[in-house]
Amino acid sequence: MPGPPFLSSQCLNPGCDATNPMLIVLARLCAFAGLVCLLACRSLQPLAPPAIEFTTLPAAAEGDGNVFVNIAGRVTGARAGQQIVVFSRAGMWWVQPLADKPFTRVQPDFSWKNTIHPGSAYAALLVDPGYIPPSTARLLPQTGGAIRAVAVAEGPALPRTPAKKLRFGGYEWEVRQTPGIPAEARTVYDPANAWVDENGFLHLRIAGSPGGWTSADLSLARSLGYGSYRFVVRDVSDLEPSAALSISIRDDAGIYREMNIQISRWGQSGDKNAQYIVQPYFVPANMVRFLAPAGTLTWSLSWQPGRASFQTVRGSGAGGKGEMIAAHTFTSGVPSPETEAVRLTFFVFYGQHNPMRRGAEVIFEKFEYLP
Repeated sequence: MPGPPFLSSQCLNPGCDATNPMLIVLARLCAFAGLVCLLACRSLQPLAPPAIEFTTLPAAAEGDGNVFVNIAGRVTGARAGQQIVVFSRAGMWWVQPLADKPFTRVQPDFSWKNTIHPGSAYAALLVDPGYIPPSTARLLPQTGGAIRAVAVAEGPALPRTPAKKLRFGGYEWEVRQTPGIPAEARTVYDPANAWVDENGFLHLRIAGSPGGWTSADLSLARSLGYGSYRFVVRDVSDLEPSAALSISIRDDAGIYREMNIQISRWGQSGDKNAQYIVQPYFVPANMVRFLAPAGTLTWSLSWQPGRASFQTVRGSGAGGKGEMIAAHTFTSGVPSPETEAVRLTFFVFYGQHNPMRRGAEVIFEKFEYLP
């Protein structure tokens, strides 16, 4: 009787009896042991850690709460119940798309996608069920605990829209490129609304027509810190009630790290048209309102540790020696320098009264900074 086929190739030595029951049992035991050993060795090999990749990335842009852009990616090594948390950086990291909707589902094919607000960098976290992400963070959460993987896209990895830059007052300014969403109560920006003329004067305008206004926004390209900031602005007394000019020192890395000179009646035709603010504005002691008269005015802010001194004088003379219009010093809530920048914004206030009827323009003759 011939032996089993799987033994025939093993019995090559003289005297080997392929029909010996004991040999058959031993051969089968050896084969089974080899299979167990192979499977055990494979199970001891470490599994690759989870990983995230981006398949769709928005361009790097200034943060804008009115704009949504697409982002997408894939994960490897994800387990049931795990989700993606996306962050966008605008000064600090902001969870996306909204603080009350921080999770992005991982699809059965391990892909994920969502719409988020633009920023200078983007990050995606693979997290376990039960993880509660922060709404904002100075530093991006790292791998560990309930966070299984982190991927970051910034710098050269992101497509970029060439920035429009202007030279004014001896400094470089970056003009806002992100347009915003043309909807009620939302500001729409157009980089064509900011330019410098042959005299070196900066022009900001509100252009368009009722229901379709566009505004201007630009920021100093670097932080200057403590010191004296001085702006010479031509007549703003005849601006429509819903036109608003904001001169800000603003730090997006923190909430209420902002100081403002604002010129607007906020839709109220009989109201005063100017104010100094240390944010938050809703604290009564943080805002002083007054009437800015006709003619060229010099607006200044002296920023020192724990102290912000504002003043407005007539004319454009050096040293602020014109007739005093208003002055106030704040000593509470004054921020310290970190990543702040000067920001100039000329926009439409969409209130219930006195909507914009015609375009408007303001002219900055001078900007000076003294440390």
